[in-house]
Amino acid sequence: MKLRQLEYVVEVIKQGLNITNAAGSLHTSQPGISNQIKALEEELGVSIFERNGKHITRLTRAGKDLVGHFVRVLEEVEVIEKTAADYADPNRGSLTIATTHTQARYVLPSIITQFVEKYPDVSLHIHQGTPTQIAEMTATGMADLAIATEALELFEGLCLLPCYRWNRCVMVPKGHPLVKEHLLTLEAVSQYPIITYVFGVADRSVINKAFLERGLDFNVVLTAADAEVIKTYVRNGLGVGLVARMAYDRKQDQDLQVLDAGHLFEASVTSLAIRRNVRLRDYIYDFIEMFSPHIKRATVEEAMAVNDTKLQQALFEEHVAKAKTR
Repeated sequence: MKLRQLEYVVEVIKQGLNITNAAGSLHTSQPGISNQIKALEEELGVSIFERNGKHITRLTRAGKDLVGHFVRVLEEVEVIEKTAADYADPNRGSLTIATTHTQARYVLPSIITQFVEKYPDVSLHIHQGTPTQIAEMTATGMADLAIATEALELFEGLCLLPCYRWNRCVMVPKGHPLVKEHLLTLEAVSQYPIITYVFGVADRSVINKAFLERGLDFNVVLTAADAEVIKTYVRNGLGVGLVARMAYDRKQDQDLQVLDAGHLFEASVTSLAIRRNVRLRDYIYDFIEMFSPHIKRATVEEAMAVNDTKLQQALFEEHVAKAKTR
C-alpha cells in the first residue's frame, strides 16, 4: 500500500468520481491513477469503486468505510511533514490564503507587508473568490486559511474564528442631496437607485433585510462583487453605493463622499476558517494573530479541539464578543 494510492482515491472522490479531473488536479495521467487504484484494490482484496466499463459510478460499501481511514492517514502524514518542517526550518515554507476581494484589497495589504517583512522565506499565495469558493478551497486543503464574512459555516470540518465586526456606508458623488441629511435614514436612501454587492458577497442579505423590515421599496439597479466596480458606477451617476465601510479609500476616493450607515444595518462579522485535524506551521499562528490580535495560538488550539456542535457555537459567540469593530 502506497500513500500515493490513497491520495489518488481521495482526489477522485473530491473530483466527483471524475478520474480525468483528478489527474489534472494531481498533474499526473489518467491511466496512472486508474492503474494505481486497481493495484490498491487487488492488494486489499476488495473493490473501492463500482464501475460501468471504464467509468467509476460510485463507492462500494467497503470503499465508503475505507475512505475515512485514507483521509485520516493522509492528514497524519501532513502533520508529520509540517512538524518536521518546523524543526528543520521554522521560517521557511508556504502560506495560501483564500479570501474575498474586499479583504484582499482593503484589509490584508498592511498585514501581508508585516508578515513578509518578518518571514521573507515564506512563499505567500492569495486566491480570491466568493465566500463559498474560498470555504471550499480551505475545506479541501487547497488553502491554509479562509477569510470571509459568510458561507464558512456551511462546510463541515472547518474551525471558525471571528476576527472583527464591520458595517456599511453610503457612497455618493460630492454634492449629492443625501449629504444634506442631518441623520441618514433608510427612507432617504430608498429614494435613489442603489448599487451594491451581489448576493453571497459582503453579507448582502443584511442590506435587503434592513429595507424589508421597514417595509420600504428599494431599487437595486446594479450589483457587483467588487467594491471598486460599484464606486465606478456611482461616479458615473447611476446610483448611490452601499458598500463595506472599509472599502472607502481617502486618497483614491476624494471625489466621493462617504456617509456612515452603521446605524441603518446590522453589523457583520468577518471570520477566519482553518481545517480541523491539521497541524498549523508556527508562522501561520503568527499570521492569524497579526490579522486579529485577540486570536492567540491558545485560542486557535482551543477552538480546533472542540468537536461538539453546541460547544463550537458557544465558543464562537464568546469570541465574537471580543472581536473589535473596523
